[in-house]
Amino acid sequence: MSIVQAIRIFFFYLLLGTSSLLWCSLSFFVAPFLPFHKRYRFINVYWCRCALWLTRVFLNIQVNVKGAENVPETPCVIVSNHQSTWETFFLSAYFDPLSQVLKRELLYVPFFGWAMAMLRPIAIDRGNPKAALKVVAKKGDELLKDRVWVLIFPEGTRVPYGQVGKFSRSGAALAVNAELPVLPIAHNAGKYWPKEGWQKKPGTIELVIGEPMFAEGTGPRAIAALNDRVQAWNEDTQRAMGSPVAPLSTNEKAAV
Repeated sequence: MSIVQAIRIFFFYLLLGTSSLLWCSLSFFVAPFLPFHKRYRFINVYWCRCALWLTRVFLNIQVNVKGAENVPETPCVIVSNHQSTWETFFLSAYFDPLSQVLKRELLYVPFFGWAMAMLRPIAIDRGNPKAALKVVAKKGDELLKDRVWVLIFPEGTRVPYGQVGKFSRSGAALAVNAELPVLPIAHNAGKYWPKEGWQKKPGTIELVIGEPMFAEGTGPRAIAALNDRVQAWNEDTQRAMGSPVAPLSTNEKAAV
């Protein structure tokens, strides 16, 4: 990494952190008085757009979106692979309003967590998987009925570029039970914004929005079949982008 790139990354994180602190602080005093949709836009959409602008200007990371015409008018369950922080910024700004699954502990972070708590997140205890699934099912169904997009990262954690973790069935189950489709999304953000470390690479992230996928029937078998179709589509789409998709190692599977 060149000195120039290191300096650009330093200023990116400096401005990102500063803007986050200032915006979350402001949101804490303004957002509670706004209705949910306006509150979401004020807290999340505007700041995520700022983060994406900083990404373009300082890191020279662009994005090419394909399949925008596949987004349905009615909010549904979004299932995407997870490689970096970038896709959380992008998807949070692209789908409005949107809720996503996150660790309950994040809500305790001063200002940032307090602002997130006002966005109706699906906060789970990752130490209790069974309870977490029930929370996702109950809270997710409530959000979908209120016309809020629900984002699921079925791999459960960020996975290095070139690999795909095993997809949990939570997203497919939520869609089947709500009688709504899964909107599949695949991207290669980790190629330019790696899972670990501060290093970033200039380039254009490819993000593909697939056609909505409906389950064929109901019950556990239909959920499993839909989940398999979504994962197969994701892997095939990543390969089409040139990603050398490979299975996770034993240790990485355990982490997922």
